[in-house]
Amino acid sequence: MSRSIVRQSKFRHVFGQAVKAEQGYDDIRVSKVTWDSSFCAVNPKFLAVIIESSGGGAFLVLPLSKSGRVDKNYPLVIGHSGPVLDIDWCPHDDNILASCSEDCTAMVWQIPDHALTRPLSDPVVVLEGHSKRVGIVTWHPTARNILLTAGSDNLIIVWNVGTGEPLLSMDDHPDLIYSISWNRNGSLFCTTCKDRRLRVCDPRKREVVAERLAPHEGIRPMRAIFTRDGNIFTTGFTRMSQRELGLWDPTNFEEPIALLELDTSNGVLLPYYDADANMVYLCGKGDSSIRYFEITEEPPYVHYLSTFSSKEPQRGMGFMPKRGVDVSKCEIARLYKLLDKKCEPITMTVPRKSDLFQDDLYPDTAGPEPAMEAEEWLDGRDEDPILVSMRDGYVPPKSRELKVAKKNVLDSRPTTRRSMSTLETNSLPLPSLFGLFSPSCTLSLTYFPPFLFILDFPSLSLSFFLSSPVSLFPFSPLLSSFFSSSLSCLRGCWRRFRI
Repeated sequence: MSRSIVRQSKFRHVFGQAVKAEQGYDDIRVSKVTWDSSFCAVNPKFLAVIIESSGGGAFLVLPLSKSGRVDKNYPLVIGHSGPVLDIDWCPHDDNILASCSEDCTAMVWQIPDHALTRPLSDPVVVLEGHSKRVGIVTWHPTARNILLTAGSDNLIIVWNVGTGEPLLSMDDHPDLIYSISWNRNGSLFCTTCKDRRLRVCDPRKREVVAERLAPHEGIRPMRAIFTRDGNIFTTGFTRMSQRELGLWDPTNFEEPIALLELDTSNGVLLPYYDADANMVYLCGKGDSSIRYFEITEEPPYVHYLSTFSSKEPQRGMGFMPKRGVDVSKCEIARLYKLLDKKCEPITMTVPRKSDLFQDDLYPDTAGPEPAMEAEEWLDGRDEDPILVSMRDGYVPPKSRELKVAKKNVLDSRPTTRRSMSTLETNSLPLPSLFGLFSPSCTLSLTYFPPFLFILDFPSLSLSFFLSSPVSLFPFSPLLSSFFSSSLSCLRGCWRRFRI
């Protein structure tokens, strides 16, 4: 009598479950921007969601404890002048968040421990280096203050946010970059691109060290992430538009370690990786299900475990770091599913009878302490994440001031950027302003105070007056000769400011 052999795995019976309605987050206007981003980021303290906003880009930041209905007047983070495309929490400080936008900038924000009481519009630092929209922002896994951005200008920039300066850049991609993922110690990152190539890059050498043409034969967008063993897990499409996953060895791209067809659907599969369990959760935009797989060293290397299904399709997804899960309930992962107007947490649990701490489920995990400084990484040092125990659960620390280096812009927040076309005349002392005029103009302003009321108008009104003919001003015709020379000087000065 034959016996079926079932693969032994402690994760074989993992099941997903949505939390109760009152533990979700309702009345959230999730962004409708056509960009294949998660639109959601979460850590043990906060939930951040990119939302629909008029007059620029905005996102919502909620303490995890603030579940239930979100007030329509709840304060937002509003600093970008264009729609926000991606957000990412700093792995070394739960109060620091990076965002990027169609306005060609990335910004770094410091979120207070308590809930926002008013809109937050003053970023800690603004990173300007891209000429087109910035669609990807991701923190270095082990070095303090290192942030990577990628834009539609096909440029990758690595920043030191402690100084607000770019450390290095790479322009090796000829087309739009779909995704970027650091490896475990941050020495390399892998990218997928519209030119259908998977690349492995060494940022400090500014070179592509390995690449593979068409790891998936379809022309639809791909995604790629590094695993803890240094392999690369990819998602993409076949030539017949079937969704597909693959596992690759970056030292030998000739043949995949594993290649598996899934189904036929249009949504790009976004992979979320749990390095401690070596599991991948696949979430497709527009799907109503989450598939999860275990990666092992035994054939077929990528093992399907199960699927969590719900009724409503997802608009995005957030993935909680392992230090934020509930070890008392044997929870190994928690995802935050974005629907049209709410966010629904989903817990992934291993069924166990014992209430004791399960050592086999919770090895030491990456903690919030950086393993090195930005300068050390730039000099060539590599370090794995500093691990912390999950035995007593993880308690997020209180907000702390960032430890900054010399000449660090994080010591004092920069003033809000504004162009010279919106210069306020009140920001200049009158003697300095008059010194730019000719003697006749100065004489006119000295003897005819009515001109001073023009300088007290907002910049828009000043621009209107200086662009108008003399006949429109409500002054006596007897003074027209003085006004003509004065206005001529004022117009010249105004043009100098606007350039």
